[in-house]
Amino acid sequence: MMFKTLNHSFNKFPLIMGIVNITPDSFFSGSRKETQKEILEQVEKYLKEGADIIDIGAESTRPGARPVSLEDEKKRILPNIISIKKYFPETIVSVDTYKSEIAKEAIINGADIINDISGFDFDPKIVNILQQYKPGYILMHIKGTPQNMQKNPYYDNVIQEITEYFQNKTKLLIEKGLPKNNIVIDPGIGFGKNDFHNLAIISNIDKFKNLGFPILIGLSRKSFIGRILDLQNPDDRLNGTSIMHSISLYKGANILRVHDVKFAKEAVKLITELKKVENAI
Repeated sequence: MMFKTLNHSFNKFPLIMGIVNITPDSFFSGSRKETQKEILEQVEKYLKEGADIIDIGAESTRPGARPVSLEDEKKRILPNIISIKKYFPETIVSVDTYKSEIAKEAIINGADIINDISGFDFDPKIVNILQQYKPGYILMHIKGTPQNMQKNPYYDNVIQEITEYFQNKTKLLIEKGLPKNNIVIDPGIGFGKNDFHNLAIISNIDKFKNLGFPILIGLSRKSFIGRILDLQNPDDRLNGTSIMHSISLYKGANILRVHDVKFAKEAVKLITELKKVENAI
């Protein structure tokens, strides 16, 4: 369980989640790792830089990405969970999947958290796995699917609609027996949102705090930063990412899902010190 592993301590926030993509087609080439050696080296690097959680995924969910078969995802991800837990046994491992069978096998093999982009819509049976094993669960908001989510996404009121989504989904999960302390919410930057929606989410993170769950923000090197700054290559978006991470932390984000752990940790330290001073005055 995520918060059992973290001693149920909100004092440990903000946390940094380092991304490891076991895929050939994730949007940022720097996150793609294929061999077990590369993956373990990346995990070791992230841990040395201060990562609190390692998030591994075997299916790209960038806009337009094609689904990966169950067997291919299993072959990619399960041996790497086992090896990470073998060489770094204290590491909290999150698995980025929406498939119930992958979630079950991942937990059995040592995963602590299931990071589900679909909010259990793509495979509702994942709720049964959460009910049985009670892992940490990251409940993300998405509008559509990776194949169509960026085709003119529309909301009457993006903050209200996402808030209502989380209210309904968390209520169901708790009724099914998943402890409230095991749930994290992720507004889903770039998942069925245009640039206005993404900025609205970031500027209103503090409003989502009223729901009573830790908030994860995943904006690292994403395309909205590139469009605003006219930077087509994700390699060039580190500075913009760090700025948006700092704003997100200031607004109350509890977990950052990132490609660049060192720089995210620096943002955490700076914003933490700033808030200490604010609270002392």
